[in-house]
Amino acid sequence: MNNFSTRTLTALFFVIAIVGSAVLGQTVFSFLLLIITFLGVNEFITLISNENIQPAKWPTLIAGVIVYSIFAAHAMGLIELTGLLVIFPTVFLLFILELWRNKAHPFINIALSMAAVIYIAVPLGLMMYFFDSVVLSGPFHYGIVLGFLFILWANDTGAYLVGSVIGKHKLFERISPGKTWEGSIGGAVFALLVAWGLSHFFKQLDSPQWMILSVIIVISGTLGDLVESMLKRSLGIKDSGNFFPGHGGILDRFDAVLLSVPFVFVYLALFCR
Repeated sequence: MNNFSTRTLTALFFVIAIVGSAVLGQTVFSFLLLIITFLGVNEFITLISNENIQPAKWPTLIAGVIVYSIFAAHAMGLIELTGLLVIFPTVFLLFILELWRNKAHPFINIALSMAAVIYIAVPLGLMMYFFDSVVLSGPFHYGIVLGFLFILWANDTGAYLVGSVIGKHKLFERISPGKTWEGSIGGAVFALLVAWGLSHFFKQLDSPQWMILSVIIVISGTLGDLVESMLKRSLGIKDSGNFFPGHGGILDRFDAVLLSVPFVFVYLALFCR
């Protein structure tokens, strides 16, 4: 099987799994994101660990899973707001556990463990609220989740297509030489068109709200892609992993999601109730 076929089949499976789990509801989607959280934190810790820097792998994985699960449980109405307080001792236990590890750079290890939890577990946990009336007025529905993903994918696809054809002016050459302003503008146009279309199907938001949401997603998603590129460039690697054949690792596929979710969450919570 050639690389194009591999990439196509992987992308098709990825989309079916994500969309299908969202349509099936919060419970199924929460289990999928739980798996992604575990794999993403594991991938991050594996990438940054070396002979000198050694974050506590299993404590970080457990902390990431707990933080994600607490957010998800609250979003699903399984625990009260006070249940979120469990997050604080969970995270700060990483400081205490480092006392017994006797490593050369304990606070670098702690900082990177914290980074893994904040960068991966927190956004994926917050994403569960996109179903919820805690953020949006009205009943539970998958419309915001799918809309968010469709806009992200439209931006990514548009940026690639337009950038490949007419891209000349580099967007951020030091971090990602392949990205261009032309591609970014093309991606934004694709995203806005998809947002306009979504406003006719998913009525949780009106048309102006969908358009504003798409602008937030385009900006934060593009920056999320650049942040992950910065991580890979600092480590001298091309892909974060090989979990998705032809597409790289977990962080490669969810880079835009991880940085855009917190901004979208705040917008929905403050302006779309």
